[in-house]
Amino acid sequence: MVNFAQAQYLLLLLLVPLFFVFHAVMLRFRRRRIRRFGDEQLVKEIMPSYSASKGWVRVSLFAIAFFFFTIGLSRPQIGAKLKEHQTKGVEIMIALDVSNSMLAEDYSPDRLERAKLAISKLVDRLRDDRIGLIVFAGSSFVQLPVTTDYVSAKMFLNSITTESVPVQGTAIGDAINTAIRSFSLQSEKSRAIIVITDGENHEDDPVAAAKQAAELGIRVFTIGVGSPQGEPIPVDGELLRDKNGEIVVTKLDEKLLKDIAAAGGGLYVRAENSEFGLNPIVENIKKMDEEEFSSIVFEEFDEQYMYFFGIALVFFVIEMLIGSRRAKRRLFN
Repeated sequence: MVNFAQAQYLLLLLLVPLFFVFHAVMLRFRRRRIRRFGDEQLVKEIMPSYSASKGWVRVSLFAIAFFFFTIGLSRPQIGAKLKEHQTKGVEIMIALDVSNSMLAEDYSPDRLERAKLAISKLVDRLRDDRIGLIVFAGSSFVQLPVTTDYVSAKMFLNSITTESVPVQGTAIGDAINTAIRSFSLQSEKSRAIIVITDGENHEDDPVAAAKQAAELGIRVFTIGVGSPQGEPIPVDGELLRDKNGEIVVTKLDEKLLKDIAAAGGGLYVRAENSEFGLNPIVENIKKMDEEEFSSIVFEEFDEQYMYFFGIALVFFVIEMLIGSRRAKRRLFN
């Protein structure tokens, strides 16, 4: 397999036919100038050493040299092969609450955007660890499977809104169960779940789900987003109201999140505007035993440009050594 690292230079090959066209035009102009002095055949007899055919030979050599030089500029590479790459790290599944309550503005600009910013900073700190992303509200699903492709992770993260999950509510237990099922088959012990939510669970038993995760060797960490006194929820420029017309106030349920973390053998941290809480959790995760992961990657290509430059140089030198006159052939002095 041949790969061109700078394939845009291959467009220069379109100039090769123009060399011959330009040379033909120049010969035509030369003949016109000769006719001004007199008969063209007579002028040729006056200059017997001039060789028109050598001009075409020089152009051909220059075109060949330019061809190889252009190929060299495009940096041809060979040797691409798939190989198994071994890394050591942990697998982290982040379960992010995207229910309407995450629109509360007790964080700047709101709870959800502040959480996304913190996760983005976490991704920037990762090296060989794997990360996955789950979004949940009344139900949950995997937004991004576990991966070391941190660029894709940030792209998926940026696309998350409260509309990412159509069913409203807060099913923390379901999110934990989804995370348990989403770890790779290679991972056995170095696994962690980070749940980011305001803790207002309305659907299931998240403590039981966290206990099940701990039994499987998975640690569950929780980050509480919000304030215990509560905050209204802005939706479409207005404050969210219940069926009785009362303004809905979302409050942080710290007790539930502490119970989840305790059952999951993890740690609970309350998010602040300055320190969201991921740093102490990450430091805790770093103390876990790293696991060896294997992945398939491309080997580096072998550069071949120097050979093409060498061939081009040879043809350039030959072209310069060939003059425009016929070689003198003398049998006798």
